[in-house]
Amino acid sequence: MKKEIQLDKANRILNIGGVVLITAKFAKRDNITPVAWNVPISKEPALVAVAIAPERFIYELIEKSKEFAINLPTLEILKEVYFCGKNSGRDVDKFEKTKLTREKAKFISAPLIKECIANLECKVEKIYPAGDHNLIVGRVLRAVVEEELFDDYLKVNLERAKTIHHLGGSLFTIPERIIDVKRL
Repeated sequence: MKKEIQLDKANRILNIGGVVLITAKFAKRDNITPVAWNVPISKEPALVAVAIAPERFIYELIEKSKEFAINLPTLEILKEVYFCGKNSGRDVDKFEKTKLTREKAKFISAPLIKECIANLECKVEKIYPAGDHNLIVGRVLRAVVEEELFDDYLKVNLERAKTIHHLGGSLFTIPERIIDVKRL
């Protein structure tokens, strides 16, 4: 038997994708925020989309700079990810408070996060209003990964990397294993 749920919780049905940390910088201010609503939308050209509420400080930095980075965190920095989601970059320097390390990007001014296992440098292509969030489409200018955690097909080793997935509120999960349906 199924039950009807509140519409403001409907996103949690789909919200089990990997959490990423978005970084952005404008002038002398930078920021980090976790985003579970992220998706690749094109391979050629390489485009990604993230949904961010316009009132967020990171949104202001992205809108002004027209660029951002996507950083893939793991279970090892889950507490830092949660801190970044619960605190505003307007009030606190999240890099300083979490001790996450800024790394210089090659094509954008936004810092990359050293502790993350992959980083994408992105330039804003377009921003679409979408309810209480805006959908930011970015062109990927550069992608880097931790060599030992990705195979030749760039599939992440989930057993070792332990990417995190947001279930809602303070609840997260990690993938247990990869299943090849051809071997079932």
